[in-house]
Amino acid sequence: MKLYTIGFTKKTAERFFNLLRDNNIKILLDIRLNNSSQLAGFTKGDDLKFFLSEICNADYKHDIDFAPTKEILDAYKSKTKSWNEYEEEFIQLLNQRNVSSKLNNSYKSLIDGMCLLCSEATPEQCHRRLVAEYIRNTMSDSHVEIVHL
Repeated sequence: MKLYTIGFTKKTAERFFNLLRDNNIKILLDIRLNNSSQLAGFTKGDDLKFFLSEICNADYKHDIDFAPTKEILDAYKSKTKSWNEYEEEFIQLLNQRNVSSKLNNSYKSLIDGMCLLCSEATPEQCHRRLVAEYIRNTMSDSHVEIVHL
């Protein structure tokens, strides 16, 4: 079972959609807190849903249960919290939101071929990596391979 992640920053629309299409992504799960920012460019929610359907024959879903709160994100961006503190608080937030139950009830059959979307160019210090690892740990009965595009 393959679970993908992708960030749109530093990618052209052509590269972004080719990566999704070439990896047979079935559903893009947008885990950004805000999917309508001017900075989102070609990845604004309604536009992205259209492009995914037309270019990749893929579905789109935006779910902020997998996004950090504005407070957690702002504290990390302003450097009042370290990455390790951010990581710890974010995992606690996922647990508080009972995301594991949501995964089992709503997403389990969609994991294979799903791609998590966020804005960061690389996954190392992005919550999409944390969500992917959380999913892999939650789906321990299945082998989940994480692929960062």
